[in-house]
Amino acid sequence: MLITDVRVRKIAKVGKMKAVVSITIDNEFVVHDIKVIEGEKGLFIAMPSKKTADGEYRDIAHPINSETRSILEETILQKYRESLESEEEELV
Repeated sequence: MLITDVRVRKIAKVGKMKAVVSITIDNEFVVHDIKVIEGEKGLFIAMPSKKTADGEYRDIAHPINSETRSILEETILQKYRESLESEEEELV
């Protein structure tokens, strides 16, 4: 699996959610609405989810093993940090 594109949409309001990301896998499959969230231990990603009738949230799409989750998280968070750096450079 190769993540061939990452698009970061930063959230302007104050809060724990910092960005919403879309990724393209192998130039053939897109996953929208991956969230970048600031937690107590730092940034992490939350996969797209929907609220069920009983009020719980269930992932719509997600990696099936920890290795794939790590690849997704590292790639997405790196692109998020790069977008912050380019934003800071534009302000200078």
